[in-house]
Amino acid sequence: MTRPARLAPGARVAIVAPSGPVPEERLSTGLDLLRGWDLEPVVAPHVLDRHSGFDYLAGTDADRAADLQAAWCDPSVDAVLCARGGYGVQRMVDLLDWDAIRAAGPKVFVGFSDITALHEAFATRAGLVTLHGPMAAGVDFLKNATAQEHLRATLFEPETVRTIAPAGTTALVPGRARGLLLGGCLCLLATELGNPHGRPSARGGLLCLEDVGEETYRLDRYLTQLLRAGWLDGVSGILLGSWAECAPYNEVRALLTDRLAGLGVPVVEEFGFGHREGALTIPFGVTAELDADAGTLTLDEPALV
Repeated sequence: MTRPARLAPGARVAIVAPSGPVPEERLSTGLDLLRGWDLEPVVAPHVLDRHSGFDYLAGTDADRAADLQAAWCDPSVDAVLCARGGYGVQRMVDLLDWDAIRAAGPKVFVGFSDITALHEAFATRAGLVTLHGPMAAGVDFLKNATAQEHLRATLFEPETVRTIAPAGTTALVPGRARGLLLGGCLCLLATELGNPHGRPSARGGLLCLEDVGEETYRLDRYLTQLLRAGWLDGVSGILLGSWAECAPYNEVRALLTDRLAGLGVPVVEEFGFGHREGALTIPFGVTAELDADAGTLTLDEPALV
């Protein structure tokens, strides 16, 4: 996997909206925050669009894809940051010219939630390290200093965050494991199954899982689907993030134990990423070591060069 270059003061960062519509006031606040980091944010043309037929989409599939394509292939742009998640990436990801994206070379890419489908695509189609982290118009990012600082450090000083050790983590299954970091939103990973360009399995990986607003039976369905498909066969270890707006955590925890403990690999819970305040940035595509007992994740090398 190829690591992009870290950012420096004055770097140009493109803001795109591959999924849901973006509230203008939240975007404006996010842009001010990025300018405060001495970055130059550039808003893609269709970021504030709203699809005329489906108001859960930020513009048409073609326009959302065109924004991302143009930003990635613009040599003056150093990073592409998603404005928000929601739904829509799976409708536009196959409209991207992946040959052109590979030819344009690596650059920083940041997002989470529905953006999981793009993390997977950048990994499998372009071989790039990406950042599972807060988005430019995300409420939790705009209002939380911890989320802001961890992303800022990852972008500018990635060697300072090679060890990630959130407070409050516990070992659901104890042990240590090494592997390539991957994952994201559970429901997206399950619905990626059958994609001809998709990852065949999580074998050898440290799999990060989280989700938001899902009934317990739905979480059960997604996990069971991944298990039945053999997608979890050979996984090295599992990191569990937030389960915001799901059932009470003791119920979710019982399900996670039921579905994952039988894999016989280390599993750590409440690892501080996902749909939560103070969400940490996790680099996907970097090899790392998980110590579930200590609640630490140590990257072999910084996320960015």
